[in-house]
Amino acid sequence: MGDPLFANGLNLAVWIILLVKVVVVFAFVMVSVLFMVMYERKAVAWLGVRYGPNRAGPNGWLQSLADGTKLLFKEAFTPRTADKAVYKIAPYLMLFPALVAFSIVPIGGTITVAHHTTRLQLVDPPWGILFLLMTSGIAVYGVMLAGWSSGSKYPLLGAVRASAQMVSYEAVLGLTTATVIVVTGSLHTSAIVINQHGGFLYHWNIIRTALIPFALFAIAITAEMTRPPFDLVEAEEELSGGYNMEYSSIDFAWFYLAEYAALVTNSAIIVTLWLGGPDGPGIAGHSIGPFWFLLKLLIILYIYVWIRATLPRMRYDQLMDLGWKRLIPGALAMLMIVAGFQVSRTWGFVAFGGSVLLIALLMRAIDVGHGATEVESARDEFASGRSRASGEVNG
Repeated sequence: MGDPLFANGLNLAVWIILLVKVVVVFAFVMVSVLFMVMYERKAVAWLGVRYGPNRAGPNGWLQSLADGTKLLFKEAFTPRTADKAVYKIAPYLMLFPALVAFSIVPIGGTITVAHHTTRLQLVDPPWGILFLLMTSGIAVYGVMLAGWSSGSKYPLLGAVRASAQMVSYEAVLGLTTATVIVVTGSLHTSAIVINQHGGFLYHWNIIRTALIPFALFAIAITAEMTRPPFDLVEAEEELSGGYNMEYSSIDFAWFYLAEYAALVTNSAIIVTLWLGGPDGPGIAGHSIGPFWFLLKLLIILYIYVWIRATLPRMRYDQLMDLGWKRLIPGALAMLMIVAGFQVSRTWGFVAFGGSVLLIALLMRAIDVGHGATEVESARDEFASGRSRASGEVNG
């Protein structure tokens, strides 16, 4: 595997092609961010039977550019108590992973330019999936450092809440991604896409892994991005905006760009790992992979917008319970089951039976723990009531 561009070593033409690919990928992500902001606002307005932005540009489609220009010229300030170096670096630690992670996404097959064949993909390292998991973990540092460096307790509280949420769902992402690796047998993202080729729909990993790992991955990556209904970095019971509350002007714009760049990149990752990437029917024997990739990407993005406009925000305790007590055991069980069926049908059923038994025991343990907590709460309430009554009598 790997990009055939480097088959004959490096020369000037290879460097030029590589530079062009870097610029194209960067431009694609940045333009898609501007598009996604308007796409979301328009779709939410349509779902709510109201007008969206409709003044800046044709039918309002230049509103994102207008908002970005406004943020660029707003006054920038740095809190007096902030750690200024870390304060300035934190937004880039949020934006950088989203831009870099897109580099391993295959957008199409191969093309030939100036007698050099290359993939429609920036890089295809043999450890591409590990690179993806690494970049998703770096964003946690941006969140934590942004809240800590601001020198205020409210951003710090928001950063602790957001980073705990992101770390909690990293395990689910790793386990479900491992399920894809077990099925396809490769860490190359291009190999994962090729492995899903050969039959429209039924060779896609979403079908081959019985849908459940895909659902767990989609939920986990939504929580990782702190998208609704998991957008708890901006708790509605607090008059604060979370870890980035002390940021303004272009520094705040980087956080805004990072959020939507992560949305586009992670949607592309979903398409790559689970939905066949650019795989789809050709026309007159010619592949139209980039078209299918963009179509699938738009559908996933619309589903995210639909969820944002529909579902209410969860409580934080519900969020953590879902991750630690439901998704992580479920992702681990599905990994064992899929791995078992890869060995043989017998081992698959053994793994299925063992997983069902262990999950039943886990649910039993959780119920017992809840019952003990309720008993302790009732006992404490009773003791508190007796203490108040005794105080009233003595009074």
